[in-house]
Amino acid sequence: MFPRNAENGIERLQNYASVFAALGDETRLSLVSKLISGRSHSISQLAEGSKITRQAVTKHLRVLEGVGLVHSTRNGREQLYHLDLRPFKDIEEYLGFVSEQWDQALSRLKSFVEDERK
Repeated sequence: MFPRNAENGIERLQNYASVFAALGDETRLSLVSKLISGRSHSISQLAEGSKITRQAVTKHLRVLEGVGLVHSTRNGREQLYHLDLRPFKDIEEYLGFVSEQWDQALSRLKSFVEDERK
């Protein structure tokens, strides 16, 4: 279960907000789509077929790397980037928690409305 009042819970919320903010950009979301295959890609490969420059791709990859969605390794002269799925699993857990809270709140509202009708 997700800790609501704990300091750790606040940190987790801040991390989730950062991940959502990073994914809120169309270009970064496109890069994630390219990396979802599980293979590592160079900046040139990620820029291929798009109007975005390699420098812009690098900038966006740094944002994704900053929130832990992407990691890079050096292979000779190339920097290779790969997607880390752990933050997605954490967010899935959080969204499940939020969904459960909404379901409970809606159930209470439904009971209240039905009781008021009687």
